[in-house]
Amino acid sequence: MSFHDLREFLTLLEDRGQLRRVDAPVRRELEITEICDRLVKGPKGQNHALLFEHVEGAALPLLINAFGTEERMAWALGVERLDELGEKIKGLLDLKMPGSVLDKMRKGLELLDVARSGPRSVKSGPCQEIIETERPSVAALPILWCWPKDAGYYITFPLVITRDPVTGLRNVGTYRIQVYDERTLGLHWQTHKGGAEHEREARRAGKERIPVAIALGADPATMYTGTAPLPPGLDEIMLAGWLRGKGVEMVKCRTIDLEVPAQAEIVLEGYCDPAESRVEGPFGDHTGYYSLANPYPVFHLTAVTRRRDAIYPTIIVGRPPMEDYWLGKATERLFLPLIRMMLPEIVDMNMPAEGVFHNLVIVSVKKRYPGQVRKVMYGLWGLGLLMLAKNVVVVDEWVNVHDLSEVAWRVTNSIDPARDLVIVEGPSDDLDHAALRHRYGGKLGIDATEKRAPLDRVEQPWPEEIRMSEEVRQRVAMRWREYGLES
Repeated sequence: MSFHDLREFLTLLEDRGQLRRVDAPVRRELEITEICDRLVKGPKGQNHALLFEHVEGAALPLLINAFGTEERMAWALGVERLDELGEKIKGLLDLKMPGSVLDKMRKGLELLDVARSGPRSVKSGPCQEIIETERPSVAALPILWCWPKDAGYYITFPLVITRDPVTGLRNVGTYRIQVYDERTLGLHWQTHKGGAEHEREARRAGKERIPVAIALGADPATMYTGTAPLPPGLDEIMLAGWLRGKGVEMVKCRTIDLEVPAQAEIVLEGYCDPAESRVEGPFGDHTGYYSLANPYPVFHLTAVTRRRDAIYPTIIVGRPPMEDYWLGKATERLFLPLIRMMLPEIVDMNMPAEGVFHNLVIVSVKKRYPGQVRKVMYGLWGLGLLMLAKNVVVVDEWVNVHDLSEVAWRVTNSIDPARDLVIVEGPSDDLDHAALRHRYGGKLGIDATEKRAPLDRVEQPWPEEIRMSEEVRQRVAMRWREYGLES
């Protein structure tokens, strides 16, 4: 299952009863946020994707909460369950030579699929059916004012496309964008992200302008990849092609030297000056707090291109759970096999909604030698954007890391704070308001594994967990109706 564009995905959602069209007029100032927040945090049966067809003060309809459940996020990436993503990439990463001729053929087809995943340049695309270059403006877009104390209107689900001014490698990132006026925007690319690195490289190279393209809406796999924490040099558009099973069509922009997804709904073309910055924020962010105002690059609009019947896609972030949780969960399941390549003792991983991705990482491990748990902690802090993880909790291989009640029970029972807490300092997320200082702070590792001699230096024996005998469990199960306890 793959989608040519956003329209095909919406058709699927509507066919499966997962899309609601709202014909009533709604305000983009706060009202849509409140509607969506209630749905995301409400009963599962009411959590639908929403297409607002009449947004006051805007010319285009607005789509929100398209990825707001595990089901919809899985469908967006061509699977029925998010765990299938890890299974898919695990098969690709299996470097052992297959035994039979049939197995070799299957492996060859997998590698051929990767080769076919590269982006394909096309001469034209739906994203350029309407072109505005004379006096381009974002005024017609239904850009939201999300929370009461935000600094203004924000674009929250863009694909921000830049190229390294030295190597020419492309980066696609999802960064919030503040609207200063109809042709001037603020780019909140955080210091650890690819866009910020391109800005630094441009400054070192003495470049006066960085071309920037902002694509709004595309096929759902491409929309997701802007949030994926890929290592530097790996192309997000290539990942999108692999996820959807065919390369993404890319078309050249009209006023800058960049390519954008041809099936996008809307494209903003422009540039930023590496020497120019402006205060951006505050903004009600995914931590559940307003992130602080800080200087960030300024985007100058040179063109708006779009489909004739364009749909504006957006997302709301705030106190979890929100729609962005499922984007993060997709990343967790997709990248787990890659993490296991570096840290093979890891069994499973959970980055719960309450931890807002970077505040809490729970892993289960096969512990075989002294110091192995600390090795896992340091290893995670050394892997890409996991360097920003504030708290890492390590439990034994038999613990269900997705059961937060069990994890809390294990942690509170199985640690001695004098022995099992590891405190270090390092990079912190831009949005970490509790850090020692901006972008730098402390990290906590918690070793909640069982401690047994001789593997661990303990002075007393570790007790056995309470478990009922299997004979009694089966006897009670067989007699349950006899007790008269069924509802």
